[in-house]
Amino acid sequence: MENQKRIKISGTDSNFERQPLIRPFGFKGGYMREIWQTVAMLKSASGSYGTGLCSQSVLWSDASIFNRFSESGGNALMYAITEFALMRAREMEFSTPVDLLDNILQDVFDYGKKVTGNPNLRKTFALNALVGVDNAAWVLYARENGLTTFDEMIPEQYRSALSYRHEKIASIPLMAYSIPVSEIKQAVEDGYFFMKIKIGQPGTQEEMLEKDKARLTEIHGAIGHYRTKHSEDGKLPYYFDANGRYEKKETLLRLLDHAKKIGAFDQIALIEEPFPEEMEVDVSDIPVRLAADESAHTDSDALARIQMGYRAIALKAIAKTLSMTLKIARVAAQMEVPCFCADLTVNPILVDWNKNVAARLSPFPGLGTGLLETNGHQNYKNWHEMESCHPLENAPWRQTRGGVFDLDSTFYSQSGGILTESEHYAKMFDLS
Repeated sequence: MENQKRIKISGTDSNFERQPLIRPFGFKGGYMREIWQTVAMLKSASGSYGTGLCSQSVLWSDASIFNRFSESGGNALMYAITEFALMRAREMEFSTPVDLLDNILQDVFDYGKKVTGNPNLRKTFALNALVGVDNAAWVLYARENGLTTFDEMIPEQYRSALSYRHEKIASIPLMAYSIPVSEIKQAVEDGYFFMKIKIGQPGTQEEMLEKDKARLTEIHGAIGHYRTKHSEDGKLPYYFDANGRYEKKETLLRLLDHAKKIGAFDQIALIEEPFPEEMEVDVSDIPVRLAADESAHTDSDALARIQMGYRAIALKAIAKTLSMTLKIARVAAQMEVPCFCADLTVNPILVDWNKNVAARLSPFPGLGTGLLETNGHQNYKNWHEMESCHPLENAPWRQTRGGVFDLDSTFYSQSGGILTESEHYAKMFDLS
């Protein structure tokens, strides 16, 4: 859009809710028990406002903070960073939310290092804290400029990376360490065909490998024979997420050798973030598609991972901000590297922020659909109550049917409801 208005932020506010999980949620060798839902509000000098949500994930964004502090303490630190970002944004002017993010990210990141006492804080910790602020900025930007759809809202330079329009996208459930294989089998029978399975279990590297080999054997024995119409070869694609737990390539190759031995290797569609972020090595010799997730904090990080041989990028508009995600998606498109959207166990409204991105990415190789992980329904104790906060709660495109989201013209015209006010969250603030 040409000649965007200069928007001045005249006021800010925030609030949060604590949402308990059904069971401890395990990954990265740790377990979460609740997720804080924070809400940011930005008001402009002209009287418009925008609210934005964030589902905090301290364990995902920086496991060292999760392990050092109590669970509530880590969440409080991330919320403090959100508060700092709002204070930093007050009285600032911006043309697009991308500009706003560019202007405050370094200061917010530096503050995060200070408040956590960790000079090596991962940038995703700051980006996670900024999601609600960034979403509020996008809503405010749309209202100030009279934009009514997601497509109109995206600045011209990023649109080519989000130019596809899927009629169906795969709904990807998450199978954490504690999910019994019987539930994985039931998910397949319910129509799910592309599932995210956590590997990299707790223990030493050798203990982890043996546990992962046993888990893979059990899963393949239970679902390896099922077929789907959504993949080119008709077999179920396997999607493994190690969250950086494999410390050496040799260890991952031993897992892949085991997959070959049991006949599961050809079904591995991708392995996400197998190695620690600091392990900057060429991975082009790994014989499966590796995806970068939390190591691709920014667009420059994503480019570096692609140059190392990573052949997919997990986009997380709901974890790294929509603004940063647009920049990452543009780099991936320029390098012809496929993307998909991964979850952060977010609330129902944020699912549709992510869905707007997933719906517009090119089809993933070997599949005829886009990909969207969403696992909140599996993990939140109060999921149905949280769904009632969605402004378009009963829209058909919100529901998974036969393992997919069906996206009709109303999904695109209504932008998944992300530009429609949620009464539940708006009433947290004095918007007069």
